[in-house]
Amino acid sequence: MPVRLSLALGALLLVAALLSLFCGQAPITLGSFAGLVSGSASLDVLILSEIRLPRLVLGLVLGAGLGGAGAVLQGFLRNPLADPGVIGVSASAGFGAVLALYFGVSGLFALALPLAGVTGAAVGVILLFLIAGSGASATTLILSGVAVNALAGALTALMMNLAPNPWALSEIAYWLMGSLKDASWNEVLFAAPLILAGLLVLLSTVSSLDALSLGEDAARSLGVDLRRLRLAVVAGTALAVGGGVAVAGAIGFVGLVVPHILRPLTGHQPGALVLPSMLGGALLVVLADMAVRLMSGPGVPLYLGVLTALIGAPFFLWLVRASQRISP
Repeated sequence: MPVRLSLALGALLLVAALLSLFCGQAPITLGSFAGLVSGSASLDVLILSEIRLPRLVLGLVLGAGLGGAGAVLQGFLRNPLADPGVIGVSASAGFGAVLALYFGVSGLFALALPLAGVTGAAVGVILLFLIAGSGASATTLILSGVAVNALAGALTALMMNLAPNPWALSEIAYWLMGSLKDASWNEVLFAAPLILAGLLVLLSTVSSLDALSLGEDAARSLGVDLRRLRLAVVAGTALAVGGGVAVAGAIGFVGLVVPHILRPLTGHQPGALVLPSMLGGALLVVLADMAVRLMSGPGVPLYLGVLTALIGAPFFLWLVRASQRISP
């Protein structure tokens, strides 16, 4: 079933990716693809190569990182309500980027903002391990992540409160909403290696997650090193999620919604859920970004993070209610 599910998701993702290249105010035709291959410098080819393609590629890798990280965290913490924001990586990366915007560092060179975001994510992970300790349990890790998340959120709010003018405040606020509209190849080349490296680390945990579903004692008896597994989960999530947040802002709920929808189709096996969740996360982000472009009007942009929150928040409430009905 997971193989067939992955193939089906891959086929849907391919169709959605192709449709997204035609989605937008500027018309793109099949001739634009021929011009892209031949090296034409026409306006439609430039729009396709410099705007639509980098936006699509960034959406694919970002969505895969969010979906994969969500599946691994839910398997590791054995909690279907967990998502990548639970360990504070997203908030820390956001705070790093906000600092760059606040002090004007983001204008020094093209990758200043993404570098600040990744630095913030790294500092957040270090702080998480300092608070939780090397041998922390899953519960301690969650509580430490909540603390890091709250601290980063409070510091971000402080920077917005101290913004020197309305334009600086609006720049920070708009960036925090999350969007792919300013995606460029520079950002893709910066974020994609980080996200892909994180996904490889997360994929290495698949067999351990299946063993962990039997309980920590059973996992240890099967040879799982829980300390190494914990490090792989946190480091992989930091790379896969922090790299995306650094270039696109906060895009929430993808890591929560996608694994939960796909879990019944994988036989509720944590390891089997990881690859389908990567594909499903990429599919959801690409479809949501298409919806953003279709729903946005002149002067009234809709941000991707806002749309995913509008989808994810009601889903989260439904999930909480469903879990209450299931629990004894």
